[in-house]
Amino acid sequence: MEIRQERADDYNTVFQVVAEAFSHAEHSDGNEQELVKALRAAPSFIPELSLVAVEDDKIVGHILFTKITIGEYTELALAPLSVLPAYQRRGIGLALIREGHRIAKQLGYDYSVVLGSPAYYPRAGYLPASLYGIESPFEVRDEYFMAFKLRDGAPQVKGTVKYDPAFEID
Repeated sequence: MEIRQERADDYNTVFQVVAEAFSHAEHSDGNEQELVKALRAAPSFIPELSLVAVEDDKIVGHILFTKITIGEYTELALAPLSVLPAYQRRGIGLALIREGHRIAKQLGYDYSVVLGSPAYYPRAGYLPASLYGIESPFEVRDEYFMAFKLRDGAPQVKGTVKYDPAFEID
């Protein structure tokens, strides 16, 4: 498997991968593929952090990290992470997360937040965001809103996450 930066000629395939990955998800609004499209056009988009997993010349997964603010700090949100159903439970999602974290650290980011499954994201090192002083901008149970500290020497952040308005698509 290869993990690489998404290219413009991948957009249509990624749209389908995201749609299929979330088609039977327990917690989904069915708009994740539209969110990816909207975020690509947003100021929070970081091309280096839109990654695809390729197996046998086929895109089987995608991950996107975009800029958020937490108080005075610019950090990252992981959303969404998508793997085709036939390729799930093979470590592709975790590999995408690890590569995204590696690149994010190189780019100088200190934290990544995610709204997601407390049964899944802790496997990648995510902990309740409240442990870092990071608060969700909406009401959600603590175990679903998580953060990952990318660098040991990261400054203490404290505050409420502000997402790009693109997250508010209907």
